[in-house]
Amino acid sequence: MKFSTGDLTSATGGKLCGSPAMVDGVSIDSRTAANDALFVPIVAERDGHDFIPQALEAGAAAYLTSQEPGEGTSIAVADTAQALSDLGVAVRRRISGEVIGVTGSVGKTSTKDLLAAALASSVVTYASEKSHNNELGVPLTLCNAPDDVAALVVEMGARGIGHVRQLCDIAAPTIGIVTTVTAAHTELFGSVEAVAEGKGELIESLPATGTAVLNSDVDLVAAMAERTEARVLTFGAAGDVRAESVSLDDNLRPSFTVASPWGSHQVALQVAGLHQVDNALAAFAAACAAGIEPDAAACGLGTAALSPWRMDLRRTAGGVVVINDAYNANPASTTAALRALGALEARRKVAVLGVMAELGDQAESGHREVSDLAAELGIEVIAVNAPLFAGTHVDGLDAAQVSLGELNDGDAVLLKGSRVAGLERLAAKLLA
Repeated sequence: MKFSTGDLTSATGGKLCGSPAMVDGVSIDSRTAANDALFVPIVAERDGHDFIPQALEAGAAAYLTSQEPGEGTSIAVADTAQALSDLGVAVRRRISGEVIGVTGSVGKTSTKDLLAAALASSVVTYASEKSHNNELGVPLTLCNAPDDVAALVVEMGARGIGHVRQLCDIAAPTIGIVTTVTAAHTELFGSVEAVAEGKGELIESLPATGTAVLNSDVDLVAAMAERTEARVLTFGAAGDVRAESVSLDDNLRPSFTVASPWGSHQVALQVAGLHQVDNALAAFAAACAAGIEPDAAACGLGTAALSPWRMDLRRTAGGVVVINDAYNANPASTTAALRALGALEARRKVAVLGVMAELGDQAESGHREVSDLAAELGIEVIAVNAPLFAGTHVDGLDAAQVSLGELNDGDAVLLKGSRVAGLERLAAKLLA
């Protein structure tokens, strides 16, 4: 989005210091504040104000500041993070098309990626980058959308009750998707029921003219229909939008028929994993609710690529399959990844697993559940700094690579763990 400094002062209640200017987009990273962007210095572990000179050198046209203004064009505000939220709210008023919020314990980013592809088949679309889904990522998504955006997809994460509501106050979604509710971040929420309470804030925020897209197969999600006056569309085995005749190719890419109120349509995904079918169903339902023709939505799903480190299946020159699903992990997502590995035709199947963090009281049972499934599927487990898993225990990525031993044609390796494990670095080594 393009803004004048007058727009910025009006949206943030700030004061212009320096010459008037036009900005194009917003960045909180001085390294990417190029092409006339507005740089917003965030005060966190490091104070972003220290990087204002680098942002100006990189090409930023202006910056916000809660300190004494320096060189260049700036907008003085009381709090830069709050000013970013205020700017997001102002941008939202400019957008006349659909704004679609996506939340859930797992599958948010993949569903966002699939939905963006379905929408982009027909209209100018913009979506959250990677997993930019918090109080900074949501206004950044709004502010960096093109001026002619017709559909905006906003991923919404939460680490407690009230977080999703705060994001909805900024983005004002007209369509909301809840992928599922399961044991994730329960250390922070306290219980799965509390997770459902928090995720359902998206559905409560929808206008009566909007649409809620809910997982019919998860009771805590299906029950959210009672929390909205919006139209409700369900997806899943018992949903309004269902998958029939599902098959997987040699690279675990699903093909299926979507049965829905709009008829039957063929989908062939280019992303790996049977669990992506439900994500695609949610995306299809939301795209059709947004006015996309069903044929176009189905075709668009087949062009989707996922954000980094999510079911990224590749083969080495020696024929070894490496599945990099290392972005994050909880029992539900790790179970899905193990089942994907189990579905491969492979001589040897190994899961390199990092700890599943933030499970609280459910940590022991969650790790045991995953270990039991791996044993049932005949999958070796190498646990990296994760003593709650059953299997071979190692300290660090180098030790995990040694434990893998020589990999040959016909072997398959899955890398899965919470962000702290950093298993994507091992994936890169294996593929090098």
